[in-house]
Amino acid sequence: MCGIAGKLVDGLGARVEPGLVHRMTAALEHRGPDAQGVWTDGGIGLGSRRLAVIDLSDRAAQPMANEDGAIRVVFNGEIYNFRELRAELETRGHRFRSDSDTETIVHLYEDEGADCVRRLDGMFAFALWDARTRSLLLARDRLGQKPLFYWHDGHSLVFGSEPKALLQDDTVPAEPDPEAIHHYLTYGYVPSPWSAFRHMRKLPPAHYLVARSGRIEIARYWSLSYEPKREEPEDALVEELDQLLGRAVERRLVADVPLGVMLSGGLDSSAVVALMRRATNGRIRTFSIGFDQPAYDERRFARSVATAFDTEHHELAVRPDATALLPKLVYHYNEPFADSSALPTWCLSEMARQRVTVALSGDGGDEAFLGYDRYAASMLAARLDRAPRQLRQLAAWAAGWLASGSARSTTTRIRRFAGGLAMDPVRRYGRWLSVMLDEQKHSLYTRDFARQCRTVGADDSLGLLEQRWRESDATSDVEKLVHSDVAMYLPDDLLVKMDIASMAHSLEVRSPLLDHHVVEFAARLPVSLKLRGRNAKYLLKRVMQKRLPSEVLNRRKAGFGVPLDDWFRGSLRDMARDVLLGKRATQRGYFEPSTVRRYLDDHASGRAQHHARLWSLLMLELWHQRFIDRRGEMMTALPRS
Repeated sequence: MCGIAGKLVDGLGARVEPGLVHRMTAALEHRGPDAQGVWTDGGIGLGSRRLAVIDLSDRAAQPMANEDGAIRVVFNGEIYNFRELRAELETRGHRFRSDSDTETIVHLYEDEGADCVRRLDGMFAFALWDARTRSLLLARDRLGQKPLFYWHDGHSLVFGSEPKALLQDDTVPAEPDPEAIHHYLTYGYVPSPWSAFRHMRKLPPAHYLVARSGRIEIARYWSLSYEPKREEPEDALVEELDQLLGRAVERRLVADVPLGVMLSGGLDSSAVVALMRRATNGRIRTFSIGFDQPAYDERRFARSVATAFDTEHHELAVRPDATALLPKLVYHYNEPFADSSALPTWCLSEMARQRVTVALSGDGGDEAFLGYDRYAASMLAARLDRAPRQLRQLAAWAAGWLASGSARSTTTRIRRFAGGLAMDPVRRYGRWLSVMLDEQKHSLYTRDFARQCRTVGADDSLGLLEQRWRESDATSDVEKLVHSDVAMYLPDDLLVKMDIASMAHSLEVRSPLLDHHVVEFAARLPVSLKLRGRNAKYLLKRVMQKRLPSEVLNRRKAGFGVPLDDWFRGSLRDMARDVLLGKRATQRGYFEPSTVRRYLDDHASGRAQHHARLWSLLMLELWHQRFIDRRGEMMTALPRS
């Protein structure tokens, strides 16, 4: 696991200064505290910060080269099938100098070129320089577990694991992208391929980029298919899933450093513990956090699993000081990021890193096996679509008059559900997911910012969701919605949240349920084997039926949230007002101060629930202050996590 960065400059006499690559990798030290590697040759420079996990010796140092030095790679992630690939490559005559998975990429590329990415089973982002063709290959894993940003102006290509690495290069502008901000305010994250910085882009998951002679070409190498559906007997599918999950966990236990599990007490992370117990005889370390507020505390379920599998269990009751953590979150997330569960994820990562270097997680289970409540809600809404449209419009209107409740109250859920009943399935789903709808954003925007958004073509943010919906080969509406989550919400929100929070503490997180073999298997299951009525993750529960405590197996999904609604009436109230109505925020000219003030006042009084909007606006303004207003400090102010 590492942080990677580099630059390619085209033209006769072009040169990349080693000092620049050193600065870029220094900005990523938290991702790889164990070693730094920099290599330059004329117009190409590659850099790496290494977190040593497999082969701790200097032989595994990066950048890593092939036998004659014509090919060099910097790599972030893990290749889980590297041993099988290595054995195959050795039979072809390739010689290996290390025991690392990184070297596998170099030799596989020698034989198969850019198509080598199709053979890699793992989470990865890498950059590979081929001196023979004078080309640079950037690649990212299928589901987007590892990040990769790039900036290209037709002459230079600058890349890195995080934007702060790219911003060490003075030629890369630190300017906000109005289109990205427009989409961020809908989703609470910046969707790929945008980044929050103008002209800086994310390489999308399951894509590779080839740069040669000043031009770049981007291609997709994998896509998730939901058809044809599996037709085997249910018991046979249970057995196959059991084997796939067991293999996925076993492959993620390969490490030369201490390893544990992030245990929330939910089905997915509990299943990982159960499968890990089957794969190893050693004592398993598990880590959980909780809150004083019962609605946000899952520790008793985690304890039940820890007891059942006799783990070395560590837990912590956290009282996160949001005002103290916010500067760290803003710096490490690099972009405005409004998923408030980043706070507990940060605290959990910090605790786990005190005892282990690698942790397994249950990420991905909800997307693979239809675990979110909104999937069941979408199927219920589809049945209600048979009712006359006028009746559904009336229900949506009536729901708007319900009293505003707490973030997790039944009233809030009903308002959100009924508010989209008159809409088509994908628009309704987008409404449920949105922090702000486009019509709400337009009432927030100043006339000038609305014009900026129109100028760059930013208009219908939910159109991005519709595009993903149309791309899916699924025949059911609910699986089309799942596909949109796999394409957007999973890589741009959930996996960003985990990658940044964990790597800020130099912790590697591996997710067996994101094994692409498991994901492909789950996609082709009939919907009824994933979501049966309100019984989510049906087949996964069958696999775990005799292994997990019944209270864990049958509990309702809780989520990993924080009481933002209370915070904006308490500890965050004054800070939010000072920041959002301060001189710097109002002078940006994005938002009408009167509308922002109304959000603050109505939420504080309890007249409305605006915590999600306020959090997204707060994170956006703090991002501006850290990355746009203080660009010059990026060279010198690299705060420790």
